[in-house]
Amino acid sequence: MTQALPIFSKPRRQFVARCAASLALPLVANAAFGALAPSAAAPDFTLRSMGGPNLRLQEQRGQVVLVNFWATWCGPCRQEMPQLNKLYDKYRAAGFMLLGVNVDDNSQHASDVAQKMGLRFPVLLDSDKAVSRLYDLSTMPTTVLIDREGRVRHVHNGYLAGYEDLYDKEIRGLLK
Repeated sequence: MTQALPIFSKPRRQFVARCAASLALPLVANAAFGALAPSAAAPDFTLRSMGGPNLRLQEQRGQVVLVNFWATWCGPCRQEMPQLNKLYDKYRAAGFMLLGVNVDDNSQHASDVAQKMGLRFPVLLDSDKAVSRLYDLSTMPTTVLIDREGRVRHVHNGYLAGYEDLYDKEIRGLLK
């Protein structure tokens, strides 16, 4: 009697199982991502703006809001900033607000970099990371698009050239 040979050896099957589990984990974690679940209310926060006064997310109700979490040490964040400036300029008169939430420990350095980059949208300072924890961030940059009723509609982790085209399409859809 012949016995069927396994396609993979036992160590190989264990390796494949571990790889499959590691690939599935982000999907499961994303599905359980309560703070930013689509259509959930965006967690409210108040932060000091680079310009001085505090700004509260809830006060932006009635506008489409893009919240971009960024850091000065993050290369993709810096690459994205000129594109965010263009989106802000394009849609701000149509009921769109862009809030850049900087997570650096050194607020002065963050302000210097923001000025050097010529950011025209409000930059908020989250040096104690309270809002970052509230939004359960795992990636820099993270971009959250919130509708006029204050509900999370889109979450983008990271940045690659061309993402701004997707942001543009999503913003237009929410402004209608």
